[in-house]
Amino acid sequence: MQFHHHGYVSGDPRIQPAAGTGVDRPAALPEEVDVLIVGTGPAGMLTAAQLSQFPNITTRIVERRDSRLAIGQADGIQARSVETFQAFGFAEEITAEAYRISEMCFWRPDPEHPENIVRSGRALDDPHGISEFPHLIVNQARVLDYFARVMANAPTRMVPDYGFEFRGLEVDDDAEYPVTVTLLHTAGPKEGTERTVKAKYVVGADGARSQVRQSIGCTLEGDKANHAWGVMDILANTDFPDIRTKCAIQSSNGGSILLIPREGGHLFRMYVDLGVVPEDDNGAVRKTTIDQIIATANSILAPYTLDVRNVAWHSVYEVGHRLTDRFDDVLPEDLGTRTPRVFITGDACHTHSAKAGQGMNVSMQDGFNIGWKLGHVLDGRSPEALLSTYSAERQVVAKNLIDFDKEWSTLMAKKPEEFENPSDLEDFYVRTAEFPAGFMTQYTPSMLIAEPAHQDLASGFPIGKRFKSAMVQRVCDTNPVHLGHQATADGRWRIYVFADAAAAGAPSAVTELAEWLDTAPDSPLAAMPAGSDRDAWFDVKVIYQQEHAAIDINKVPAVFKPQVGPFQLTDLSKVYGLNPASDIFTERGISRDGAVVVVRPDQYVANVLPLGATAELADFFAPLLPARQAQH
Repeated sequence: MQFHHHGYVSGDPRIQPAAGTGVDRPAALPEEVDVLIVGTGPAGMLTAAQLSQFPNITTRIVERRDSRLAIGQADGIQARSVETFQAFGFAEEITAEAYRISEMCFWRPDPEHPENIVRSGRALDDPHGISEFPHLIVNQARVLDYFARVMANAPTRMVPDYGFEFRGLEVDDDAEYPVTVTLLHTAGPKEGTERTVKAKYVVGADGARSQVRQSIGCTLEGDKANHAWGVMDILANTDFPDIRTKCAIQSSNGGSILLIPREGGHLFRMYVDLGVVPEDDNGAVRKTTIDQIIATANSILAPYTLDVRNVAWHSVYEVGHRLTDRFDDVLPEDLGTRTPRVFITGDACHTHSAKAGQGMNVSMQDGFNIGWKLGHVLDGRSPEALLSTYSAERQVVAKNLIDFDKEWSTLMAKKPEEFENPSDLEDFYVRTAEFPAGFMTQYTPSMLIAEPAHQDLASGFPIGKRFKSAMVQRVCDTNPVHLGHQATADGRWRIYVFADAAAAGAPSAVTELAEWLDTAPDSPLAAMPAGSDRDAWFDVKVIYQQEHAAIDINKVPAVFKPQVGPFQLTDLSKVYGLNPASDIFTERGISRDGAVVVVRPDQYVANVLPLGATAELADFFAPLLPARQAQH
């Protein structure tokens, strides 16, 4: 964390100085906003947290409840989400309070006494080191609290506007504020009355029954639910030995349980199999009582018993897999003729079972994706065409998620005798670990993702996939740090320059690239507004092949040591050498001739280029930087 460059900071450095729309921010919801977000779930709050970093953009997020969420339904936090939390500054805190999954146990009927269950196997949660971050379990409400803190501490001083329910919208593309939204007061002295807000863009994060989705003519389509589960968060005494370990439990009577220990050392969640739902059920299964769910759990757990002392929350749901055909308001026949004004995220566009722990995680990545794109367009950094990439990118991810969840939920619902191999469930869990962890997403070539023409220069940073961090040594203070952890969710592009073998400052491809970045009119850095910090839009770092002691920081090119803040202080933190314990060039398959790795603001690798490919680098950024196009 960097601070003091604007003057001495004596308080909490996480609280950024108010700026732009955060100065004298009106408490009441304005009549006109740049972005209106509907719903304070994970997708909406992450979108708001990202946009809160753009001081010149007026963003408001409305919620029909009259206060914060107290108990969230989702609780699984995959490693990709923890990476995202790191960028927003609270990964360490939330990890400290969460339950950490390190293993999963599998139970099935005892072959000799099939009326009883026995442990049949264990699997490490991340045997291959997919991420340096853990798989966590923590209440969704706490995740939202952390994002709320990020928003409140941001320059825009953003807080949710509670007590507003979305009723409808109309779009007039020719208006300055094209989207007119009708809201209903659900709390306070104006309860029951309507009001309108005009917005340039609207993001619907209002759940599976999304009114925003309906207002733009999208419908969820997919498989009809045919299997029911009872879920309960409980405090109980039990002689089941793995009660504090994640478990998949299958019994001889065909019932199964997915056991998820919760944070705090005592609470745990059980997804209890309630069986196939008859065609003529008409919702009767949803009336299953908590006592019936507990009784079913006890029958599955035999010979062990479950003595429930307190039920914190419970519900009954039917597994269904549904997806919308688009994630914005542009009809198929209008593609290419207009840019979207309304977007939907999270459960508003994709629904599935909860047992793979994907709902909150994929929803947050929806929010990360659209958040920075709206920020760039409204801040004048990119053209509106950028917004069309949201639906194109995220719909594919949602489709892959639903395909995965169908297979996983089908396996969880199988009877033990239906498996060809008794270890099929365990084998599937191990084989597919990278997908539920959030790391199989790979965006295809577009205006934001380059063709993999030079992928061999950095094979460990696949283009289109998330930037997988590795250890380096920061030269200025000699600290070993994770390179990826130095990137915050501030809306900036990252340009990582992996140097050739030459020493810092010696004539080389790196010094030539640095000169081009610093002075060339077609450099992406030339697009930034006059008077802004040199690294306002682009965070440019260099990683040398030497260890830190062999690097003379005074000889490092100036573009890697930008001057920042009102006092124009030199930032020395962007220069790195090899970590003695781990060579990032070897670990990530980076050519010893060097490479440039371009990473998007949402942490996905956008391009890999040779050090000398300045024309290709300029061409990649040209469509994304209208300010530069205007100059030439």
